[in-house]
Amino acid sequence: MLSPRPFQAYQALDDAACEERIVAAKRTLGEDLIILGHHYQREEVFRHADVSGDSLKLSRQAAASQARYIVFCGVHFMAEVADILSRPEQISILPDLEAGCSMADMADVPRVERAWQELATVLDPEEQVTPITYINSAADLKAFCGRHGGIVCTSGNAHSILAWAFAQREKILFFPDQHLGRNTAYRMGVPLDEIAVWDPELPFGGLEESTLRRARILLWKGFCAVHQLFRTEHIEAFRRRYPEGKVISHPECSFEVCQQSDAVGSTEYIIRTVFASPPGTRWLVGTELNLVNRLHEQCLSQDKSVHFMSPIQCQCSTMFRIDPQHLLWCLENLVAGQVVNCIQVPAPIADQARVALQRMLEAST
Repeated sequence: MLSPRPFQAYQALDDAACEERIVAAKRTLGEDLIILGHHYQREEVFRHADVSGDSLKLSRQAAASQARYIVFCGVHFMAEVADILSRPEQISILPDLEAGCSMADMADVPRVERAWQELATVLDPEEQVTPITYINSAADLKAFCGRHGGIVCTSGNAHSILAWAFAQREKILFFPDQHLGRNTAYRMGVPLDEIAVWDPELPFGGLEESTLRRARILLWKGFCAVHQLFRTEHIEAFRRRYPEGKVISHPECSFEVCQQSDAVGSTEYIIRTVFASPPGTRWLVGTELNLVNRLHEQCLSQDKSVHFMSPIQCQCSTMFRIDPQHLLWCLENLVAGQVVNCIQVPAPIADQARVALQRMLEAST
């Protein structure tokens, strides 16, 4: 069997050369291939996607397709979900294995297991605590939730998933993003004094026993670096200049930013809301730059103005690692009969993670 073509041969190619060859490789692979493009992906890669959307939507559409090869232009945990939800004969591929997620890396199994053991000295977590992991997490964290009666959530279904979890047990351990957990719980009526932050670097999360007993939701001290660049002063400046303008933010933003926004929701919700607004509407959007720029361009013909919330041009740096050169490298190896950067979750982890994902799908229908 021939060895895969080395990536080094692709590094010096310019984007225009890659563009032509990507189109040719897609044509050759035909229905054997599906390219998934996450909303945060750079435009020169995003334009080659067969399907675009958020991570769960993309994985489910890939699993329902006839494609043999799933090339996920996103980050590592997304390609893992695609592998878990896809059929056995389908192969999940990540063009650059260095495309990770810093927020997902903030919670890992050893620290979550330690937190679970520490909670067990004060509470009975198997009876009192439902673990919830945001889909932006590694497969083994999803498997942890599967083992312990827990569940996965997305930014779009977090409300229904928290409601499901509270119906199972009185408390929630939510990881890795504290802001999605806080914003969702507060909108559901959970007061801030019943929401506590668990710092994994400190014994017992840095919390007193009384706090652990009182809290209804324990939030892992994790965050998305991109969404933390948005500030309330950005909203205040926008409202001074455009009093009629609307503000919409992703729930990974801080509590203060979400409280000052007119609407809060997932990437899909943001897109739907802006598109559904009447002509002449002006929006300030708090989420990743590539999505906002794309939304701005698409709304020009509708006489709508879309502004990026931060004066700092913040992109998802790990998502940005997927470039035309890596995409072309993967595709031309597939044309040559070689698979590179296959993402395959070990069966025991995949089985347990699938349990937590299936609970989510059932609870959010």
